[in-house]
Amino acid sequence: MLEISSTALHRIIAAANADPAREVCGLLFGDDARITRAEPCANVAADPARTFEIDPAAHFAALRAERDGGAKLIGYWHSHPSGDVRPSATDAAMAAADGKLWLIVAGHEIGVWRAGSAGAHGRFVAVPYRIAAVT
Repeated sequence: MLEISSTALHRIIAAANADPAREVCGLLFGDDARITRAEPCANVAADPARTFEIDPAAHFAALRAERDGGAKLIGYWHSHPSGDVRPSATDAAMAAADGKLWLIVAGHEIGVWRAGSAGAHGRFVAVPYRIAAVT
């Protein structure tokens, strides 16, 4: 079962609720067993009310930092202003079958998914999780 840092989750929910009309997004860091950190990133999508695109500069910086011994990039997070924590068809079209986590927040609810070659919308499998009380 995946463990999510309560600090990371609080940061995600606060960022999403600060701009509820837009899809807010960011990066997830940790390891195979836990999400230890969440970083908000700019949404550079043409229509951020309906979709998200993580700022490529932030994404590449995280990949470079990981390569240089920094925190491991394990996935992505974004909000759904629609209120649904399930991946959308647009999410499935955007996702690579790379095993990365996708955390979706809507209000105070979350869903966690792993991108693969099968599952919801042909792309995601639900990931069971628990919130770590002390992080």
